[in-house]
Amino acid sequence: MGNNKAILLVEDNPDDEALTLRALKKNNITNQLIVARDGAEALDWLFGAGQHADRDSSVPPQAILLDLKLPKIDGLQVLQQIRAHPRTRLLPVIILTSSDEEADIAESYQQGANSYIRKPVEFGKFVQAVQNLGLYWLILNEAPPAPRN
Repeated sequence: MGNNKAILLVEDNPDDEALTLRALKKNNITNQLIVARDGAEALDWLFGAGQHADRDSSVPPQAILLDLKLPKIDGLQVLQQIRAHPRTRLLPVIILTSSDEEADIAESYQQGANSYIRKPVEFGKFVQAVQNLGLYWLILNEAPPAPRN
C-alpha cells in the first residue's frame, strides 16, 4: 500500500512516533515518512523555509498526520497556517492525537481538519486505525489537483 508521495508526520513524542512507524510498516504502507517534531519544523518543511529551505516545496505530501499538543507552534496553529496558504489549503490533514476533548475535536474541524483520529492506547487497535487511515487517505481518496501558479 502506498506510493511515492511522502506522508508528513508531525509528532513530538518519540514513543508515539515509533508506534506510528511500526503501525505503518505492519500495514505495508510504503510512502516516505517525513517526521517533524514540532509545529515550526512542520511549517518549515511544508513551505521550504529554515532548515528545509533547499526542499522543493511545490511537491506536497500525500497527507499530513498532525498531533495537537506540539512545542513551539501547536497543531491548531499549524493547521491554520496550512489552510491559509493557497498551495497547502487543500492538503489532507488528519489530526492524530491522544486528546478526546470535545473542544479540540470541534476546533480541529472548524480550522479545516479532514479527519480527527484519537490514538488508541493498545497497539493492535492503533495498527487497525493506521490500516484504515492508509486505505482511505492513501489509496481510495482522490487528492485535489495541484494549484496552478
